[in-house]
Amino acid sequence: MSPVLILVIGIVLLLLLVSAVKLNAFTALILTALFIGFCNDMAAPRVVAAISKGVGDILGSVITVLGFGVMLGSILTETGATRQISDRLLSIFGAKRAKLAICITSFCVGLALFYNAGFVVLIPLVFAVAHKTGLPVVYLGIAMAAPLSITHGFLPPHPGPAVIANIFGANMGLTLLYGLTIAIPVLILAGLLFPETIKKIRAMPPKELFSEEDTSKATPGFAISITIALFPVLLLVVSALALQIVNPDDGALKSFLVFIGDPGMSLVVAVIIAILFLGVLRGIKISELMQKSGLALNAIASIVFITAAGGALKQVLVESGTGDAIAAYFTGSSMPPLLLGWLVATVLRISLGSATVAGLTAAGIVQPLVTTMHVSPELMVLSIGAGSLMCSHVNDTGFWMFKEYLRLSLPDTFKTWTVMESIVGVAGLAGVLLLSTLV
Repeated sequence: MSPVLILVIGIVLLLLLVSAVKLNAFTALILTALFIGFCNDMAAPRVVAAISKGVGDILGSVITVLGFGVMLGSILTETGATRQISDRLLSIFGAKRAKLAICITSFCVGLALFYNAGFVVLIPLVFAVAHKTGLPVVYLGIAMAAPLSITHGFLPPHPGPAVIANIFGANMGLTLLYGLTIAIPVLILAGLLFPETIKKIRAMPPKELFSEEDTSKATPGFAISITIALFPVLLLVVSALALQIVNPDDGALKSFLVFIGDPGMSLVVAVIIAILFLGVLRGIKISELMQKSGLALNAIASIVFITAAGGALKQVLVESGTGDAIAAYFTGSSMPPLLLGWLVATVLRISLGSATVAGLTAAGIVQPLVTTMHVSPELMVLSIGAGSLMCSHVNDTGFWMFKEYLRLSLPDTFKTWTVMESIVGVAGLAGVLLLSTLV
């Protein structure tokens, strides 16, 4: 049986285990990973090793981000900072334009912050604005998630587009310029227009994550509130810019910049500053903040497990040769290069789940075309980036993060998250093809 057919059967099995058998997503993902591994003739120790590696890789990269991100969100909410930010945004844009306010804020955050980090930083703001305006949480959640996804797939210095640009020898600045040109109309479609079609879908996020605030309490000032909320972003921007000009021989300074430029560590620093300036200096006991943060950490336990299981499935798909089998199918294709790059990335994204893995694998397949067919390397980066965001589903950890934070049903997650990601992918390709006629 071919790896591709095994993959299709595995995805069907996963959907049945979750929707029909009613297994929790963590168990279903692990069982599906075992099924795919064994059906591809992987030895039992190798399957176990792949699952362990997948869990370790994904938790190693997101556990600090998830933990301290949710702590920062809890502190911002408990101290009234989130309410202050949401009130000011609504006073500027108006309640009718709350979606636009969320979208702009998310895009600015997404320029510097990785998707997972940006999501956990911004989700409390989504809950606060939804509570204040009465607008649906999913409606605002998509307006927040779309910009983060777009920046993750299209814009350096995010790892996917940055590494692919290096593979193709693309000009990083030109890639960023082209990416921004495409990102704006894609953002309008996926982040502003699409949410209008999903207003009736209900979300039931865990109350323990970000409890309703006591509106009788005084709130901190807007300047300190927004500064601390965006502090991780500021640290990443400062780190990225400074690393471009710092003397490589200055080891101490470079080490410090790398430290503050790590998404997890930037959140650690932000939490410490939030405890000091939003808590201690305003007469709020640390124990009170930690009590609420503890409840928030307990609430994301299921998210951590599901995210880890998604990483396990992804790793089994990679080590079982599924990605190689798909890559071999496209070798020697006569399809137009930009379309081929997008299609290969799309198929790999659907198969493997990880946008970064799909993008890098697709780049390796189409790399010869960039030189032999004189294709713009910058546009190929963006074409592959668009394809790597397509059709996110049950093998993607981002799918489960969105589902579990908002507590959506599986069908509703497909109707919202998966459709939004597909809009980004298709509109991104259209933008690349249009831009290719002009440059």
